[in-house]
Amino acid sequence: MKLYLAGPMRTIPYFNFPAFLEAATTLEGLGHEVFNPAQRDIDTGFLWKLCPDGSSSELNAVGFDLREALGADTKWICQQADGVVLLPEWRNSSGATMEAALANALGIGIYSLRDNGRGDKLTGPHTVGISTIAGGSL
Repeated sequence: MKLYLAGPMRTIPYFNFPAFLEAATTLEGLGHEVFNPAQRDIDTGFLWKLCPDGSSSELNAVGFDLREALGADTKWICQQADGVVLLPEWRNSSGATMEAALANALGIGIYSLRDNGRGDKLTGPHTVGISTIAGGSL
């Protein structure tokens, strides 16, 4: 499957890139094609290792264009994704919440990556309604 990786970035040290990179490696190991927004940002020159706080001021200091990045991310979801994989704490992220809502609107699968004690496993698809996105359980 072609999967988009969604999760919290801003306000997390190093914009949570280590978690995104690890999750992408796991999903690719399970045979999926993954659009990893962290990897896309790295590939376009974002210097994430200079951002230990994951703050908006750090984004501004390195010249990161959030509008361009979100535009590229949502375009890929709309045009290519078979599903969106939600990382832990996704509900705390306005970007990941938007990406889950977009997947819901498009009718594509919404998944989570969990360790089932025997290794990582992709679970889903889940139904994510407005109440879930607003803070209910998945």
